[in-house]
Amino acid sequence: MSALVPLPVLLPLLAAAFSLAVGHFATVQRVLNLLVLSGIVVVAALLLARADGSGPVVLQLGGYAPPFGITLVADRLSALLLLVSISVMLAVLVFAIGQRITDQGRASTSTAFHPMYLVLSAGVSLAYLTGDLFNLFVAFEVMLSASYVLIARRTNAERVRPSMTYVIVSLTSSLLFLTMVAVVYTATGTVNLADLAGRIALLPDGARAGLALLMAVVFGIKSAVVPLHFWLPDSYPTAPAPVTAVFAALLTKVAVYALIRTQTLLFGDATSGTFLLVVALLTMLVGALGAIAQNDLNRLLSFLLVSHIGYMVFGLGLFTEIGLSGVILYVVHHIAVQGALFLVGGLVIRHAGTPSLRHMRGLARSYPLVAVLFAIPALNLAGIPPFSGFVAKVVLLRAGAEAATPLAYVVTAAAVATSFLTLFALSKVWVGSFWGEPAPAVPDVDPTDDVTVGTGESSRPMLAATGGLVLAGLVFAALAGPLSGVSERAAHDLLDQGPYRAAVLGEARAAP
Repeated sequence: MSALVPLPVLLPLLAAAFSLAVGHFATVQRVLNLLVLSGIVVVAALLLARADGSGPVVLQLGGYAPPFGITLVADRLSALLLLVSISVMLAVLVFAIGQRITDQGRASTSTAFHPMYLVLSAGVSLAYLTGDLFNLFVAFEVMLSASYVLIARRTNAERVRPSMTYVIVSLTSSLLFLTMVAVVYTATGTVNLADLAGRIALLPDGARAGLALLMAVVFGIKSAVVPLHFWLPDSYPTAPAPVTAVFAALLTKVAVYALIRTQTLLFGDATSGTFLLVVALLTMLVGALGAIAQNDLNRLLSFLLVSHIGYMVFGLGLFTEIGLSGVILYVVHHIAVQGALFLVGGLVIRHAGTPSLRHMRGLARSYPLVAVLFAIPALNLAGIPPFSGFVAKVVLLRAGAEAATPLAYVVTAAAVATSFLTLFALSKVWVGSFWGEPAPAVPDVDPTDDVTVGTGESSRPMLAATGGLVLAGLVFAALAGPLSGVSERAAHDLLDQGPYRAAVLGEARAAP
């Protein structure tokens, strides 16, 4: 089974190289991409079944003994998130293939799109599976390199500034990340996460607190927590709908995963708990209030994305088993629901011809299916029962109540308030876009492309892909019992470092 662990990284990288070689055969590129991502979904499902039944699946690349070689680890958490993430990437790919033209007049396919999409999936997979801090940095760089191409391809002067903001912030955070790796290696002599868990515990309290804060800031930038969120609402809305959807669904969640993994495995005694709870409070409220103030549909959804990262940081900041279980449930739910909302946003903009809420109305009458596809994930994101968002939020609210500290109570109350603010923001979209008499479409012609948006055309693959992600949110709610069981076991693993360290280092080296 360990031979399966590198496949989610190797297969898309090899396929990306082949895809570039056959760049003039668009059909070959599409079929190859679909087959590779489908294969990774199967591999991730097998790894999850094995990790949940028998413990982490570990591969030491090159046969080097840990902690000196490169280690890949598939435990319950990483395998679960890998399965959900690549499934969402597969659905978004179907949408992109069916779209043909993207929002605001840019072509959806080119020689670079499919290879870069495969490279992005390889980076996501490596981030989940890597067992050392340096290769986590490499995984983020692989993701970012692909995202630079996807977010800026065939852009025009109007979209250069937001794209450059994304690139500059990403490069700055990467420099800080690399500095962090150097500091950690200087202080401990290793970057292997399992080995670090033992060595960091021997550092003075001040040094441990400083490293915990540094890691929180690095991954806080990449996950767009307040006040480090400023880049996201400006950058994401400039990309085509499928690119924005996959960025919103995955890139911030990979950073949240890295935050969860490092804070629990390396600093399991809640060293940064208070700091994370304050950050969660600010992120939830500032993001939700920012969403309410927006008139652009994509910017509104981007601020809601920021806001709901706060829920994940909230559960992590509690450092309890039930809190971490709620975080895992919320990440799984949010990957699918946020991706679905951005895809629906792409459909809405495609039909209306503009992202401006002031120029939309009556879409429910003209396109009732799109209205349904928007309403379900909107209610899900707001945490209305019986959707998966409600299940995850109940677990987080229970964790906050059981923590029984003044700060935990305040953040719990903020979480409830944020749910109402989210519902209000999405109701604003519903009233502005879907109610009333239909408005004439506002064509948007890009000077670099001879295509027009606002035609009301949506292909079956686009609708099927969006419907699949909307349905995933309903399936997560229906499978709340089994999912809760997996999340609880994964949360227990996060707090009990022994099994992870023993699987990577062996029983003798992992012993305290």
